[in-house]
Amino acid sequence: MMGRRGVLAAGAAAATLGLMVFATRSRSVPVPPPLAPLVEPLKVFHLGHSLVGPDMPHMLTQLAPEGHSYNSQLGSGTSLRAHWEPDEDILDFETANQPPAYRDAREAIGSGEYSAVVLTEMVELRDALKYFDAARYLGKWADLVRQSSPETRLYLYETWHRLDDPDGWLQRVERDLEALWTRQLLGADNRCNPQRPVYLIPGGQALAAVARAAEAGEIPGLASREALFARTPEGGLDTIHINDLGAYVVALTHYAVLYQRAPAGLPHQLARADGTPAEAFSPEAAARVQQIVWKTVRALPRTGLAAAGAPA
Repeated sequence: MMGRRGVLAAGAAAATLGLMVFATRSRSVPVPPPLAPLVEPLKVFHLGHSLVGPDMPHMLTQLAPEGHSYNSQLGSGTSLRAHWEPDEDILDFETANQPPAYRDAREAIGSGEYSAVVLTEMVELRDALKYFDAARYLGKWADLVRQSSPETRLYLYETWHRLDDPDGWLQRVERDLEALWTRQLLGADNRCNPQRPVYLIPGGQALAAVARAAEAGEIPGLASREALFARTPEGGLDTIHINDLGAYVVALTHYAVLYQRAPAGLPHQLARADGTPAEAFSPEAAARVQQIVWKTVRALPRTGLAAAGAPA
């Protein structure tokens, strides 16, 4: 694993009047101010693990305006703490980080060259918060962005837990958004930085919304949540990693939030990062999925979009 340099200090606390506040059972977390839609292509850095993967950012590039580019630093099940601390191992670092996508995270984010930085935390999120100091390390990465560039937009990519979670997959996706992702993971940082907040890319919410619609018979050719998930080498269901269809849903969600634009009419036949054709929805199913993703994104003010009153 490549070495990474030392820790930067956290940013100063601030308070701003006039922001909408979302009441929580603990301290309230400010709802970020709306973002302007973007037309020009972005340069994005993705920091995370296998639920980012190589294919989803590559699909996003094919959906985005010409000139969109990205780099990433990934691992397997990797926490934000492991990405930050130079002495901690990142599982599968060499295989997960290949050129041209890979760039050292500390150097890349510290360069100030990126239009947007997308962070995500390990699964199980409850463990990340309890044992890996997730909220503090999200703040460290967010402060590195703030110190490096006054213009870079900051995002948290919300993921999901295992399909066979004993508390229920859909139930946890719905419950965890506010209880874990917002209040515990984002809360302290966004209270301290209301003018440079971390916005939300609701990947888990979009995936769950598509799964619900599929199981209600609303998406041609898609009947179950399992159809969005990958298969193991032995042919069994991979209960955490998404397949090409799931990656398409998540890429659409990234597009809608990063560009603050509806994904309607975007291409549905895309390629994987290795250049091979990805499994694709039918044109009718893709159009329905695009509608579901946009509705999901617009319903959540933390995306920066719903608060702006974005058009349908």
